[in-house]
Amino acid sequence: MSDTPSVLLGKGDEHVRLLARYANRHGLIAGATGTGKTVTLQVLAEGLSRLGVPTFMADVKGDLSGISQAGAPHPKIDERLAAIGMPDYAPSANPTVFWDLAGERGHPIRATVTDMGPALLSRLLGLNETQEGILAIAFRFADDEGMLMLDLKDLQATLTFLVDNRKTIGATYGNVTSASVGAIQRRLLVLEDEGADAFFGEPELQLRDLMRTTYDGRGFVNVLDARQLMTQPRLYATFLLWLLSELFEELPEVGDQDLPVFVFFFDEAHLLFDDAPKALVDTIETVVKLIRSKGVGVYFISQNPLDIPDSVLGQLGNRVQHALRAFTPRDQKAVRVAAQTMRANPDLDTEQVIMELGTGEALISVLTEDGTPSIVQRTLVCPPRSRIGPASDEERARAMQQSPVAGDYDERIDRESAYELLANRVEKQARQAELQTQMAEAEKTRVRAQKEAARAARPRGRGRQTLAEAAAKTFVRSISTKLATRVVRGLLGSVLRR
Repeated sequence: MSDTPSVLLGKGDEHVRLLARYANRHGLIAGATGTGKTVTLQVLAEGLSRLGVPTFMADVKGDLSGISQAGAPHPKIDERLAAIGMPDYAPSANPTVFWDLAGERGHPIRATVTDMGPALLSRLLGLNETQEGILAIAFRFADDEGMLMLDLKDLQATLTFLVDNRKTIGATYGNVTSASVGAIQRRLLVLEDEGADAFFGEPELQLRDLMRTTYDGRGFVNVLDARQLMTQPRLYATFLLWLLSELFEELPEVGDQDLPVFVFFFDEAHLLFDDAPKALVDTIETVVKLIRSKGVGVYFISQNPLDIPDSVLGQLGNRVQHALRAFTPRDQKAVRVAAQTMRANPDLDTEQVIMELGTGEALISVLTEDGTPSIVQRTLVCPPRSRIGPASDEERARAMQQSPVAGDYDERIDRESAYELLANRVEKQARQAELQTQMAEAEKTRVRAQKEAARAARPRGRGRQTLAEAAAKTFVRSISTKLATRVVRGLLGSVLRR
């Protein structure tokens, strides 16, 4: 046996081990419901934990919580141990931290909108180029104004402010249309209805809290209660992709080491890819391709290998294929794909064996010492040392009380951010507008009063004249006219005679 750290997966013609130094080359665990995928995942996670590697997994059915409890003796386990040969086997619990986006069955996990960023958020919302540009304006505006966008109400308030002030905003940042802003807000409402309002906020998850080890060097197993997320695929994809992106951005380049830094398990992987826009699939492919240089391994667990896009499937070096049933043409295609993606064994008809595997059996191909895939073997998978099945509510509560992050994330923080700052700004604008209106009304009242005063100050004319006064005035005007005519004629006559 090699001295290279490894995880015993089971026994075929010989013991099959996953070399820890290649655990960051990613992997796939596939198979129909009830064929043993969860047990294989449990064996792999607890094996890495014993080596000191922290892991993260989503518990979509509620039965992975048993990894926190020691297993119990059982005749079938004894039979499996005898068939495989595991002299060092002993039931044991694993150091476990429970998480829950809703904060009900685990410590809450939160991220800020700012940390998510416009590019990733745009891809998750499936925005077009114009809408993505407006979302980028919202983030840039908030950054320039020194406003934090922590939760969805901050982002909604920022978008509303942009559209209400689009004339002034447009001069600096570019055109903002109400139609595009409305489309973004509708997409955000869909995400909010799935529970994203609980995910976005503070205190934000610190990656170091996922990558803890115990005092004796075992890696913590982080279990996310994801039973509700099964009906919220958009939120599930949002969280998983955010976490991968954070790992990629924050961890340093380490290349291949004797042990990976962290291993990440995507259970029910089809939820991540179903109806996903091409831009999102491209993002996942890029992250999966590059994150292994950070020492992070990503393992997809799905019923059907066809659930994984070919561009991502090609990045998965370690394969565990449980039984598939070929009842439909698509099932038959899945069997062929699974068989063709493993290194052929001349002693096995891989395509036929996939349909014959029993529960707890798998076809396994892992990377060997030189980094090439091993010949596929029909393998009897090891039993886990921890409990197969869920932990009780009391056991879960006890684990949370003893958790190294107990009390760090349980209380939500809502500090002053874009929502409050913009509300104050809008209120100030409203007060200024009201003041200007009042001043304009006061000015109108002042001008009106001045006009009234000027009108009142004018001298009043005499009253209506009497009939005698009117006759006298007419007589005087008549005499004056006649005298004027005579004078003119006399003057003209004198001039003409000359």
